[in-house]
Amino acid sequence: MRSHLLNDTTAEQYRRSVTQGVERVAAKLATTDRPFTGVTVDALAPLIDAVDLDRPLGDTTAALDELEDVYLRDAIYFHHPRYLAHLNCPVVIPAVLGEAVLSAVNSSLDTWDQSAGGTLIERKLIDWTTRRIGLGPAADGVFTSGGTQSNLQALLLAREEAKPGRDGRADLTKLRVFASEVSHFSVKKSAKLLGLGPDSVVSIPVDHDKRLQTVALAHELARCTEAGLVPMAVVATAGTTDFGSIDPLPEIAELCQRYGAWMHVDAAYGCGLLASLKYRDRIDGIERADSVTVDYHKSFFQPVSSSAVLVRDAATLRHATYHAEYLNPRRMVEERIPNQVDKSLQTTRRFDALKLWMTLRVMGADGIGQLFDEVCDLAAEGWKLLAADPRYDVVVEPSLSTLVFRYVPASVTDPAEIDRANLYARKALFASGDAVVAGTKVAGRHYLKFTLLNPETTTADISAVLDLIAGHAEQYLGESLDRAC
Repeated sequence: MRSHLLNDTTAEQYRRSVTQGVERVAAKLATTDRPFTGVTVDALAPLIDAVDLDRPLGDTTAALDELEDVYLRDAIYFHHPRYLAHLNCPVVIPAVLGEAVLSAVNSSLDTWDQSAGGTLIERKLIDWTTRRIGLGPAADGVFTSGGTQSNLQALLLAREEAKPGRDGRADLTKLRVFASEVSHFSVKKSAKLLGLGPDSVVSIPVDHDKRLQTVALAHELARCTEAGLVPMAVVATAGTTDFGSIDPLPEIAELCQRYGAWMHVDAAYGCGLLASLKYRDRIDGIERADSVTVDYHKSFFQPVSSSAVLVRDAATLRHATYHAEYLNPRRMVEERIPNQVDKSLQTTRRFDALKLWMTLRVMGADGIGQLFDEVCDLAAEGWKLLAADPRYDVVVEPSLSTLVFRYVPASVTDPAEIDRANLYARKALFASGDAVVAGTKVAGRHYLKFTLLNPETTTADISAVLDLIAGHAEQYLGESLDRAC
């Protein structure tokens, strides 16, 4: 079994095995003509259930043949131009190369004596990102597993900074977090994990463009303060999951300063604007944040996972610091040994920063920005198509690359029946494998959603998918009418 360990004696076997895998995936990418096969759970589950994990195949080729049946054939392929559903981007080749390198070397980014150059590369990328944001010379941060973890850590720091008194104790039931009604669910989840009360997250209404209403925020901040509550943090969103809307960051920053609240910007989606050549001004005000979430694996075209939490004041990261004698004893701080575990909620942690490093070194930030600008431009064109199409109701003009819309037949007026038609259309489209779209609710009604993150997608693709959706919806309504008769 030692022959399977990656080391100096098995380097050639490693090369052959990985090459086989790469060739399989490359062939699949080259021949995939739709984003999904339409396989059902009932059809696929028996194939995986039949695999006996206690009886190895003993051969890489055989294992790859099996993998074709249980995974590669029926995977959802985000690179396909008609995958239009969630915040999943196609990935750039330099980042995939970085993924291959980091997996093989297998550095752990918790301590210097496990990562050396990896530690410095991650720190360099954190500094690069904080400069792009404009957080100032005292800024710092750390890579995370994703936006949910980044938001959790940011709110942990905000909670600790909000604690009054010399003993650091606080009545957590008095702490309040303010976020728009369309903010990410991880805000409420984080509040629960941090031991805050069920009423700790104050939901602020949004305007017609799905942006947080600052007048309502000001009212709630004043009301809570007058009631003896503590405005712990305001979470502004730069790219909501459902709509891609960007909250008014400068106005929110003013209110945070006035009430002494921590300003966190969830830019997991909108961080692509940091590299934009055309639309960077859409996130003006982000430089005033106390903390920022970025997901490179959403809008920097990186493989999952690649995220970071950035802070204005590096000293606030101390709230996540614990010292263990076997790992990062306190004396290492005095010896100026850089241990990233001092900043992180994780201990063992992948060298995900290498993917972004390779991307920047091969493509450059402008290359990333150009790709993100392309999908923003595509969304603007898609909005025009929807606005001019009498079959559809489109919700808001996009700030990023998301379109939320609803098929509205001329012959049906019952909102519940229209809901069912849209739900059916999405399900039928997914089952066909011809395209993948997402769904959400707006004012209690079911809507469909395009999340456009593939520069290879065209307006012709959008038009074709809209025709497919209408066809499925019309089929459902026709069958529904037949049943009623």
